[in-house]
Amino acid sequence: MSDLATAQHGVVSARQLREIGYSRDVVADATKAGRLHRLHRGVYAVGHLDLDWHSHCLAAVLACTPAVASHTSAGWLWGLLRYQPGVVDVTAATRRHPKRTIRLHHARLGDEDRDEREGIPITSLARTQLDLAATLAPARLSRVIERAEELGIFDLIAIEELLGRVTHHPGTGKLRLALAIYRPDPAFTRSGLERRFLALVKRSGLPVPAMNYVTEGFELDAYWEEERFVAELDAYETHGSNAAFERDRLRHEDLKLAGIEMVRITGPRLKREPQRVMERLGVLLARRREEIRPRLDAA
Repeated sequence: MSDLATAQHGVVSARQLREIGYSRDVVADATKAGRLHRLHRGVYAVGHLDLDWHSHCLAAVLACTPAVASHTSAGWLWGLLRYQPGVVDVTAATRRHPKRTIRLHHARLGDEDRDEREGIPITSLARTQLDLAATLAPARLSRVIERAEELGIFDLIAIEELLGRVTHHPGTGKLRLALAIYRPDPAFTRSGLERRFLALVKRSGLPVPAMNYVTEGFELDAYWEEERFVAELDAYETHGSNAAFERDRLRHEDLKLAGIEMVRITGPRLKREPQRVMERLGVLLARRREEIRPRLDAA
């Protein structure tokens, strides 16, 4: 029993105890003697109740077997969330009675939607992101995906495969939107992006910039000469190497030293929220105009 408990964060189930030879009477006697402490129906802590979060998480999964830790619990175990969840989320294959310390979900998960972390059965990374998408605000969901990328575990192919199978999940639409920046979009080649941007500028009533303007030794995508302000339009084919990354940062620095302010606008963002992009661009242009006017008057 002790070996099993050691391998399972100090918790065991009655079913597991029976499998290794402990009868119901033996389990009952151990409970009365204080060697087992009941956590849930059929789930016990072995020897003591000094349990950590992982112990309570696995105990919740064992109490709902067949089940896995999911949603915020799986998000924490995958390293996607900043704060440890207070309630354990569990997804079970069949509907169960609600439990006070467990937030129960119901779904029939395939083998590809299951995984294990730190000895605890959990939802796969892709399924975890889908489940979190149903409840998280867009900004937090984007951070979750970004965190997966930072950890080197982000897998767009696995998520796309999951979205192809699971079409009625409440997180599907939000996850697809959050993934937009990770999908190459053939519509946003350099020339296509420039045409789209210029059309939006004109429609918004903003001053029309010079496109592909050369100054200070640089060709600038969209340049407002009077404001000394540039909008760089980022298309997918212009990035993808460490050298390009370094050049972009040096270019930004050189322009700033030359007294030219710059903002970057990506193709996916222009597609996703064109009105907001134009509104913010208008504010930045007006602010830049106010900054540079005293210099022009002094000249």
